[in-house]
Amino acid sequence: MRTADRPGTRRAAPPARRTAARSGLVAAATALLGAVAAAPPAARDWTAAPAAGRPYAYLEGPAGSVLQDTLSVTNPGTAPLTVRLSGQGAPVSFAARTVTVPARTRADVPFAVTVTADTPPGEHRGTVRAATADREVRVDLRLRVSGPHLAALTVEDVHVDADTGALRYTLVNRGTTVLAPRLAVRAEGLLGTVLDRPDRALPLTLRPGERATRTEPWPDPPALDSVTVRLTATAPGAAPATARAEAAFASGPALTGTAGLLLAAAAGVVHVARRRRSRTQRAPEGATP
Repeated sequence: MRTADRPGTRRAAPPARRTAARSGLVAAATALLGAVAAAPPAARDWTAAPAAGRPYAYLEGPAGSVLQDTLSVTNPGTAPLTVRLSGQGAPVSFAARTVTVPARTRADVPFAVTVTADTPPGEHRGTVRAATADREVRVDLRLRVSGPHLAALTVEDVHVDADTGALRYTLVNRGTTVLAPRLAVRAEGLLGTVLDRPDRALPLTLRPGERATRTEPWPDPPALDSVTVRLTATAPGAAPATARAEAAFASGPALTGTAGLLLAAAAGVVHVARRRRSRTQRAPEGATP
């Protein structure tokens, strides 16, 4: 006798049907994996690297020269690949900014780096970039500039504003290395030192040949004095550079006060002279005044 199924229960699939379903899933997965393995590389799998498989581009030469290297762009896809080329951090130039690489082809693209005459000796870094609409590859560029290392700094065009006390000056890098200058300021008046600022770092760096004009504030200059201001600039490896400027300070209130003192002094002298003359005139004849 067959037993009726209870409401709400499901009958298990026969073993043969379950085996067939599993076999179908395995076959579908195997076919999918095979299709993926057989598919050609996607366009986004292209690469860009220095020629000869180097990890980065390396160039060496003196300042004022033009150095050359090659960038290899590989297109493993089935369609042509258009790549835009550029440089960053160094003056990199290509024969063409846009290059189209055929399918399954490697293109070797020459590029040049111009080392300007004011480039200091030593190690410098940059980047060569290759980009498509959806991807960018950056290649490290290392540049070594040969030449002697010379640190030289000067202070020029020092001027003192007699109205505000501000000190204006220009720092010039006369050497072949990048400088981080420091500055000390001292001013001597008629009665002694009126300003003394010790050596301190300035918030700038100077490349070879670079000039920087700066202003040093002096919020409380003397009201009445003649001063000599001395600026001393230093930088690691460079000899100290010193420049001077003269200035005369004479504010309105100070002049008024000084004039009053002079008038008072003059009045006092006149008063004393009159008293002495009066005593002389009243003294008996023959008496010593």
